[in-house]
Amino acid sequence: MKRVHVNSLYRYKPVLLDRCHPPYNVLEGDIVRVVNLPGCPKAGTMEHCHVEHPNGDFAGLVCCNSLEDLSAP
Repeated sequence: MKRVHVNSLYRYKPVLLDRCHPPYNVLEGDIVRVVNLPGCPKAGTMEHCHVEHPNGDFAGLVCCNSLEDLSAP
């Protein structure tokens, strides 16, 4: 189980689940921020989280395993 932190930045590298059902507006290699949206389950619930681009545009719902720490090579 991968844990993600709200307001942290990650690089999006889609796993099979996100390849079969791509998120709304994010491409492989994009830098995204994990967010908690009002009225939606918190980040990490059922291994998914909502993400947005650093400029604040909504990017979609992704699997937590598709998010890679920016410090990783």
